Amino acid sequence: MPASIAPAAEIPTTKPHRVATSDTPIALSVTQLTRRHGETKAVDGLTFEIHEGEVFGLLGPNGAGKTTTISVLSTLLKPHGGEARIFGASIREDVAGVRAKIGLVPQNISLYPSLTAAENIRFFGRMYGVKPPLLDQRVDELLELVGLDKRRDDRVGVYSGGMKRRLNLAVSLVHQPRLLLLDEPTVGVDPHSREHIFDIIRNLKRGGTAILYTTHYMEEAENLCDRLAIMDEGQIAATGTLNELLATRGCAETILLRGAHPSQVKSRFATHPDVREIDSEGDTCRLLVSRASGLLGPLQDLTKNNPNVSIQITPMSLGDLFLHLTGKELRD
Repeated sequence: MPASIAPAAEIPTTKPHRVATSDTPIALSVTQLTRRHGETKAVDGLTFEIHEGEVFGLLGPNGAGKTTTISVLSTLLKPHGGEARIFGASIREDVAGVRAKIGLVPQNISLYPSLTAAENIRFFGRMYGVKPPLLDQRVDELLELVGLDKRRDDRVGVYSGGMKRRLNLAVSLVHQPRLLLLDEPTVGVDPHSREHIFDIIRNLKRGGTAILYTTHYMEEAENLCDRLAIMDEGQIAATGTLNELLATRGCAETILLRGAHPSQVKSRFATHPDVREIDSEGDTCRLLVSRASGLLGPLQDLTKNNPNVSIQITPMSLGDLFLHLTGKELRD
């Protein structure tokens, strides 16, 4: 059952084009936000901000605290510490004001299967306080936006998973929120629906909507988000653009060695000034390095003594960075 939603003021149907910069107004400001589940801190002192017209990604594995963060920011859960303000409205002191400004797309589908697509949008529009004739216009616009206009009178219960995901996004947009909270919106969807959702997000961004996007998919984070926060065990390990994150860690490239004994690799490369970190699994070793060219000589010596060793050098990836920061691999 969808959560109850406070009525919102009607919002104009068009927004000016904006590009997010450091001078763009702040949509969401989070300061030392904390939420416990029993003795466990599911959200542990988060601090970050999102600007208008920006897609900000929370990247982390299942259980990292991403959904709890979304639930607290959307006022479905109360924080145990810290504060967050959405266009100035406090999640602690102004719940109605916050809910009027946000659109929430939860990980679990929040639709009524016995209603049609049009009826679902209309229902949520009334909950948000959107009145005719604007509501009639929004129903038509949103069904076209998510590619369901030809299925508007079909009951949602017969929809595919991808169609439900797209409609789930549509109902969150009926009141034209200024901040969109997306919690793993593409889990289990087909490639066509995923690309459609990405296109919608990019269009919303161009219109000035601020977007918080949680995901555990590397490709989504790299291609969709302007800035990223790498999250694990309730905490943020690093924040910035992908290039900033890679640059500040001093890791430009990855060297993958297969067929070499880890102890041999560590004894040979651990003290090299260009090597930032070495990890291993079985007979595969990964070296995170600042400059692979500085290791060509030692690598050549290694392969001379062991011709079965294979070497692969690639630019540092977001997956490598996540491993570097958390000591874990982020798997889809």
